[in-house]
Amino acid sequence: MDPVHVGFGGIVAANRILAILDPNSQPVRRMVRQAKKEGMAIDMTYGRKTRTVIILDTGHLITAAIQPETIVSRLRQPLKEAQGARE
Repeated sequence: MDPVHVGFGGIVAANRILAILDPNSQPVRRMVRQAKKEGMAIDMTYGRKTRTVIILDTGHLITAAIQPETIVSRLRQPLKEAQGARE
């Protein structure tokens, strides 16, 4: 399992990610609303604005407060490199 940091202490297993979406389209908003209703949504925004929706292979949706491009770039580099850059 390669973990990927999705902001503010949230970490997701990279091998579980199916899609990384921008939340500003109406179909994605409907998906998030439905997932919340079914208890399949995981909020990792920590009270901030949702900027990314991540779909997992389990059917869960994760909302994150960092840009999709940032998450994709973190997927391309090992977690240790990302942690070393912040220290």
